[in-house]
Amino acid sequence: MNQKIKYVFDHSLLNYHFHDDHPFNQKRVLLTKDLLEEAGQLSDEQIIEPRLASETDISLFHDPSYIHAVKNSLLLTKDELLKFGLGTEDTPVFPKMHEAAAQIVGGTLSAVDAVLKDGSTCAVNFAGGLHHGFKKKASGFCIYNDAAIAIKYIRKNYNLKVLYIDTDAHHGDGVQEAFYDDPSVCTFSIHETGRYLFPGTGSVNERGIKEGHGYSFNLPLDAFTQDESFIANYETALREIADFFKPDILITQNGADSHFHDPLTHLCASMAIYEKIPEIALDISKTYCHGKWIALGGGGYDIWRVVPRAWAQIWNVMKDGKPMQGELPLSWIEKWQEESPVTLPTFWHDEYELFPIIPRKKAIEEKNNFTLQNLLKYTKVKRS
Repeated sequence: MNQKIKYVFDHSLLNYHFHDDHPFNQKRVLLTKDLLEEAGQLSDEQIIEPRLASETDISLFHDPSYIHAVKNSLLLTKDELLKFGLGTEDTPVFPKMHEAAAQIVGGTLSAVDAVLKDGSTCAVNFAGGLHHGFKKKASGFCIYNDAAIAIKYIRKNYNLKVLYIDTDAHHGDGVQEAFYDDPSVCTFSIHETGRYLFPGTGSVNERGIKEGHGYSFNLPLDAFTQDESFIANYETALREIADFFKPDILITQNGADSHFHDPLTHLCASMAIYEKIPEIALDISKTYCHGKWIALGGGGYDIWRVVPRAWAQIWNVMKDGKPMQGELPLSWIEKWQEESPVTLPTFWHDEYELFPIIPRKKAIEEKNNFTLQNLLKYTKVKRS
């Protein structure tokens, strides 16, 4: 059992709220914490409060003109907002947006310091993982890119090689671009192909530039990919990449939107992948990083049936080395069922009869394997 793990939480992290009808809903962060507490998996001693990130912290990645725009968003014209990707349907402005976004950044930096300064082995900030933010532009529900800022912070203050792993159904474009020319940061994103899904990037041929060429990896999966193909391709690729790069620390972005219940994507995985993803990360962190691993949240738009279970399993694996099995705590179900618009699950696993039947399953698996082989040839070229 690993007691040297920390869980970043404070109710201020829930202030990142665009409007009541927006699909990005941070109530999932509270639901996850409550699920772990009801399951007896999270104690007060393991929780740390996030600090508020300073402008100096945020400017490690973001341009000062963009930070200024975020801080003054309610005073800007529509044209001025659009210049910075603000005021759109995806990223509308809201009061105290800068403070809410800076709190999330501070939460991720608190997780970093818990591991690299205070002696913890692993830490989580499930409010973070806002991977679409760019240097001068908001995108895809993301204002400040806490993952990119954290990696810059690690490079500046601790000089470690960082392996960033992104399992969100959407390509981790903002983090990839931030380190596209940096050989000290390796990025790996497994996601639904951009053919039908935002942001439309993340092909296997996006490899980095200049000194960073060969340190960006993408594994785009065909729409309707299910568990077996996801897990096999993910594990094979990640183990090869980790052995090639040999990182000092892992940062994982754990979007929970590849599930068949998710309303915004077209992948068809079950809870099985959300058990395997952290198990592989834990093993790699122990093999190369003395266990140093920081896990963030990300996407995930079925906030009742999917995200709490998926994120809770990350913590369960960090804590016990394995995911939880069997029934969910009845107390959690009874507490939240009246508020939930859907019937809450009763087990950590999905019930088999809910799994969608995909007629093209074999063809999808063959296509994904072909993409994997294209990715793997790059690690071989880089080694030679």
